[in-house]
Amino acid sequence: MLYILHELTKQSMAPFVSLSTWGSKLFSDPFSPYAYIPNSRHIAAGFELLHRLGKDYEKPKWDIPEVEVNGQKATITEETVIEKDFCNLIHFQRSLSKNPKGDPIVLIVAPLSGHHATLLRDTVRTMLQSFDVYITDWIDARMVPMSKGAFHLDDYVQYVIDFIHHLGPNTHVVSVCQPTVPVLGAVSLMASNKDSIQVKSMTMMGGPLDTRESPTSVNGLASKKSYTWFETQLIHRVPSRYPGHNRPVYPGFLQHAGFVAMNPDKHMQSHYDYYLDLMRGNDMEAESHRKFYDEYNAVLDLPAEYYLDTIKIVFQEHQLPRGVWKVNGQLVKPAAIKKAHLLTIEGELDDITGRGQTQVAHKMCSSIPEKHKQHYEVEKAGHYGIFSGRRWRTKVFPVIEAFINEAEKSAK
Repeated sequence: MLYILHELTKQSMAPFVSLSTWGSKLFSDPFSPYAYIPNSRHIAAGFELLHRLGKDYEKPKWDIPEVEVNGQKATITEETVIEKDFCNLIHFQRSLSKNPKGDPIVLIVAPLSGHHATLLRDTVRTMLQSFDVYITDWIDARMVPMSKGAFHLDDYVQYVIDFIHHLGPNTHVVSVCQPTVPVLGAVSLMASNKDSIQVKSMTMMGGPLDTRESPTSVNGLASKKSYTWFETQLIHRVPSRYPGHNRPVYPGFLQHAGFVAMNPDKHMQSHYDYYLDLMRGNDMEAESHRKFYDEYNAVLDLPAEYYLDTIKIVFQEHQLPRGVWKVNGQLVKPAAIKKAHLLTIEGELDDITGRGQTQVAHKMCSSIPEKHKQHYEVEKAGHYGIFSGRRWRTKVFPVIEAFINEAEKSAK
């Protein structure tokens, strides 16, 4: 019912959103006489802000036409190499490589936690300078017909295994936030089963491997509420206008509301600053705001089974660190991993994944030699700062680049 109410609200707002677009142009277009009346900038800015607060945000494009490789411009071509019901594997094909013999293959496992994989655009763009990059591009659950069946955390793990098999034994896996759990599960199972394909390295960034370590407000909600509460209060059916009609999901708009509620003052100030920038003609600052919120406000629905599995297994029962997590009936044993190098990365000021929650992977992966393990804490970085922005590009990426190159060299 809540999802239907949300859709009705969007539809009722649509005329006002369209009107605000027209009003903004009317009072800002240099060919409009209304652009020259007193306070026209104020009025245009108000209409523009109303438009952005009410508009529907679609999945952004990757928009990575080229990157610099060895001082030269390399053109980028997006290619979907594997299509699955709930995820596509995307390859960013470069016209140049850093190493004439071929660069290390990097599989970036993007989070399935409310935002589209394009949230990692800066991550991908930077990694492409040195590596052959693939990424998991998760599909909005409301767009997946019921005939495709359910999607559980076990299925997520199997997807990762399938993608690694496709890419082969020269793969380095980078997991950002939520996927650190299924990635560690996948690599552990492959090691336990003596799979012919083993990844060369695992880079785990800001992931909830053990949420008992330095619990955050995000972890607190999961521990305070019962599993039944999440099941009855947060799971809703997809309305009829979407291909996934009647599929049970955790709606993206609820997740987005939760994100905003964590820092409401920050978002209110950001929108007020945007209004002032429009009024003053600060086009560069205004465009920066648009780019950020075009990404931040574009959300997707999560399959209910996967979301509830994550709540129970990761946040409530801590099955992975307790050594009792089973995937398709098989116990996950991180200690079985012997060959892969391990790098964990945490942000000093991360308010989503607490300090120590990712570093605990070193204890779990007890069979990896200490010389092949590394931990890096990013000073003054929040959650998003470890994979996007200036600190990511100048502080974090050089560490990852050196780590992957060393793992590549050691494997030869």
